[in-house]
Amino acid sequence: MRQPKTYKPIDLSALEVFSIADRTHKVHLDALARPAPADASVADFVASLPRTPVTEGLRRLASAVVRAVDADAPVVVAFGGHVVKCGLGPVLIDLMERGVVTAVATHGAGAIHDLELAFHGETSEDPAQTLREGRFGMVEETPAYLNDAARLGRHRGLGQAIGDLMNDDPEEFPHADRSILAAAGRLGCTATVHVAIGTDTVHMHPEAQGADIGQATLLDFRKLCAVVADMAEGVWINLGSAVILPEVFMKAYTVAVNLGANLERLVTANLDQIQHYRPQENVVRRPTDRGYAFTGHHEIMLPLLRHLILEELREE
Repeated sequence: MRQPKTYKPIDLSALEVFSIADRTHKVHLDALARPAPADASVADFVASLPRTPVTEGLRRLASAVVRAVDADAPVVVAFGGHVVKCGLGPVLIDLMERGVVTAVATHGAGAIHDLELAFHGETSEDPAQTLREGRFGMVEETPAYLNDAARLGRHRGLGQAIGDLMNDDPEEFPHADRSILAAAGRLGCTATVHVAIGTDTVHMHPEAQGADIGQATLLDFRKLCAVVADMAEGVWINLGSAVILPEVFMKAYTVAVNLGANLERLVTANLDQIQHYRPQENVVRRPTDRGYAFTGHHEIMLPLLRHLILEELREE
C-alpha cells in the first residue's frame, strides 16, 4: 500500500520576478470607457464605449458590412421570429432602404409574425392561455393568407409571394410599411422563407397544402443558394435563429462552393440572446475564419450595429 507523502511549505526566495513593463497586457487606459454626457448624441455614445473584444468586434462587423456595400456584394440578414416580435422590422427595413441589407431570409414563424403585423397590427399569441383549450394557432386569417401565398409561391418563391400579397392589396394589409417581406418586394431585395413542415401554426389547418408549401420553399432555397454563391465579399448575419436558418445556410454554402464559388473572404456573424451550437458551428466557425458571435438582446444589439454601420458610411 502506498504511503502518503509529507509536504513542508515551499521556499519562495528563489522565485524569478520581472518588471510589469516587460509584460504584455490586454487592457490599456485608452481602451477604457469615456462616460458620455447626458445630452450626448448617439454618435458620441458609440464613441464613448470601451474598446473591448465585443465592441471592437461589432466595429469590425460594421466595417465588413460597409466593405460589402462598397464591393456591391450581398449583405444578408437571416432573422428569427423573435426579431419581429421585438419590434425590429423598421430597423431592418431602414437598412434595406439605404441599400445596406440586400437580402433577407426567415423561417415560417418569422413570416407569420411579419404578416400578422401587416394585416392586423398585432401578433404573438400567448400559448399559456390557449394551448390547453386547443385554440392555439386556430385563427382563420393567417393560414388563409399564407396558403394563398404558398400557391402563388410555387413559381415565384414563398418570400416573394408573401411580399407581393401584401403590396398588391394595401386595404387588406394597412400596415405593410412595417413588414420586412413587403419591404423586400417593394425594394427588389431577395426575400426567402424556409419552412419546416409541422413547426408552424398554419400547418395545423386542413387547407394547408404540403405540395404548395414544399415547392415554394424549395424554390426559395435555390434562390438563397444563388445569393450565397455571390457572397465572395459579402456578409451573412444570423439574427435570432437557433436551428433552422443556420442549417439552411450550411446547405446553401455547400451548394455554392460545390458549384465553384470562392467564399474564403465571406464574413459571418451570429447575434442572439443565447449562443447555441448550430449558429456557432454552421455560421461562425465552420464556413469562414471571419466569424463573429455577439450575445445580447436583439432590441439593443441590432440598433447599435445599425448605427455603427451608418457612422462608418457617413465617414467615407
